[in-house]
Amino acid sequence: MAGKQTGQIQEQGSDNDSSVVNADKRVANNRIRGMKLLPCKIRDKLPRLGEQDGKGGKAIAYTKCFTPCGSWTWYITEGSPVRNTDNEPVDYILFGLVEGQCKELGYFRLSELESVNGPMGLPIERDLYWKPKTLEEIAPELFSSNEKSD
Repeated sequence: MAGKQTGQIQEQGSDNDSSVVNADKRVANNRIRGMKLLPCKIRDKLPRLGEQDGKGGKAIAYTKCFTPCGSWTWYITEGSPVRNTDNEPVDYILFGLVEGQCKELGYFRLSELESVNGPMGLPIERDLYWKPKTLEEIAPELFSSNEKSD
């Protein structure tokens, strides 16, 4: 499941206007936010996709991203690079707890987080003071108290 999402993608051509607009938006949002959402120091600690499978609420969220003027939050537990045909990283597929209209576990891309703006036009930010926590600490209502502990 999670480990199978790490396949390669083809590099998008310059004739795709939406990819150019999204790239421009990502650059602008990075300048506005003044930070990277997934810097190397976090990428190096982040488990690859599938490495926390089966841990349930014991899985660790290594970073937290949020809309500063909205109600969406992403708690990232795993991630793997997406590479182009030259084996260069062009994106990152992430997995974690997403808190928006409801709380759910799911996949999302770093490029999506970098290109989205919240309701007041502000880009998504990373919580600079976040300390890694287990998912059951973040959302205890999602994880049964009957879950086996290690």
